[in-house]
Amino acid sequence: MAREAALAACLEAVLGSRCSANRVFELLEPLAGQEDPEHIVSAARTCSRLFGALLERRELFVGPLPDQDASLAESYSAEDKYKIWMRHRYRDCVGCLGELMGHESFQVKELALCTLMKFVELEAQYPLIKIEWKGTLTFPCDLLKVVVDGLLPTEEDASLLISRFQEYMEYDDVRYFVMKAVTASIGHVMQKTKERPLPFYQQNVFSLISPINMPNKESEMVKFMVKQDNREELKLSKLQILSASNRALTVLVCLIHCLQLFFKAHKQVFERMWLTFLKHKLPTGLYKKVLVILHDSVLPYMNEPTLMMDFLTVAYGIGGAISLLALNGLFILIHQHNLEYPDFYKKLYNLLDPSIYHVKYRARFFHLTDLFLSSSHLPAYLVAAFIKRLARLALTAPPEALLMIIPFICNLFRRHPACRVLVHRPAGPADMSEDPYIMEEEEPSKSRALESSLWEIQSLQNHYHPDVAKAAAVLNQSLSEMEDDISGLLELSAYELFDKEVKKKAVDVPLEFEQVRGLFGKKNDIFAEHFSLD
Repeated sequence: MAREAALAACLEAVLGSRCSANRVFELLEPLAGQEDPEHIVSAARTCSRLFGALLERRELFVGPLPDQDASLAESYSAEDKYKIWMRHRYRDCVGCLGELMGHESFQVKELALCTLMKFVELEAQYPLIKIEWKGTLTFPCDLLKVVVDGLLPTEEDASLLISRFQEYMEYDDVRYFVMKAVTASIGHVMQKTKERPLPFYQQNVFSLISPINMPNKESEMVKFMVKQDNREELKLSKLQILSASNRALTVLVCLIHCLQLFFKAHKQVFERMWLTFLKHKLPTGLYKKVLVILHDSVLPYMNEPTLMMDFLTVAYGIGGAISLLALNGLFILIHQHNLEYPDFYKKLYNLLDPSIYHVKYRARFFHLTDLFLSSSHLPAYLVAAFIKRLARLALTAPPEALLMIIPFICNLFRRHPACRVLVHRPAGPADMSEDPYIMEEEEPSKSRALESSLWEIQSLQNHYHPDVAKAAAVLNQSLSEMEDDISGLLELSAYELFDKEVKKKAVDVPLEFEQVRGLFGKKNDIFAEHFSLD
């Protein structure tokens, strides 16, 4: 309490009389970070009130800030000398707050962030640069850059502080200038590493840019931190517009045109930011996180989504889960932007390995594979190769995956009747040793799938799970023309299967008429002579 009282007295003295201006150092000294967190918090709050009041009272120098020694020249009035000196103290305060965003105490970090954003709002309202034209948009980009640099440390995870900052990203102008600052930061930081990944830094960048909620059209851009005198003109009703004077209409049209230009610039900056981020090598875990959101949160808001072609084709060629996740983005580019990917189906075929029935992204992969194999113009040898490999891999798949893949294969037969020869081949191979299909062949056309048969599905008719055996028996009958809806089976889990069995009510309950005897329950068990269950 004594410290807070001393800080309050110091604040009152500095604001009350310029003769006490030197006492501002008493407020800045605790911000050096050497004090305990509670003292730092009190000092930061006091500095927030002090410089907030000075900004509102226009007592900080406006324009390019002269050197402190140069300001002592006779060419400056006493008023200007005071304002220049106090502006330097304001800059010292901003620098200290930027460093405090890396403090070990989250309370200190959070307060430093909120104080800096308060200064951003005040500087936007009371600019420290000279405005030559009335109504010109001004934004404290340098001050916001301090905030962005504090949110993107290279040696620690700042996701908690970034989540606190997300409320400010709802402002359209803040979002725009943050994206510009992030782009500059990535170029500056990653250039020093010589393409070596920086896991903490890149994860922090992703945490900051991945939740960005981009507007879909100009009319959605209505929330700005920088208030403009004519902003309300945009809210005129149709009746007011018709009855307005020519001058008001001109102002309105100009503002709408400015919003359109700002919306286009918004998308350009968003696109440049992501391209700059993705051109550097990413850690494997981050690669997956980017690909999960890319098709939904990034590509739709880019001016030229085809610029992501290189990134997605490289990701598709990596293999494993990363290739599975890259399918979403590639599908959008192929389907909507006419991307031509050589040997696409060959690569998709080679993605089929035992892990696809167990991976986290199984549902997404089979949904997209279903779309890619939906065309009736695909050659029979290609579809047959997919059917055969899926059936072979099904021999070691869990029941929940089998209940999805068997209807999936049946749908492929419905779309491509030429492949039904795999089912209707009585003289075909009876087991793997006689099967002409070459599982290890990477080229579908050379796998000899059309010469084989689906003995794997016949084997599954003897599966231990009754639902799987029943599903596999469908191929013994003629298939209906209507395709099976597999959307509800894509995310089927073992828990759901078990829960279904537990809740199933049996009509006939089998009874054990022969009383259990002996340790293992066998009638003439030798253990029964030496052990008793009583």
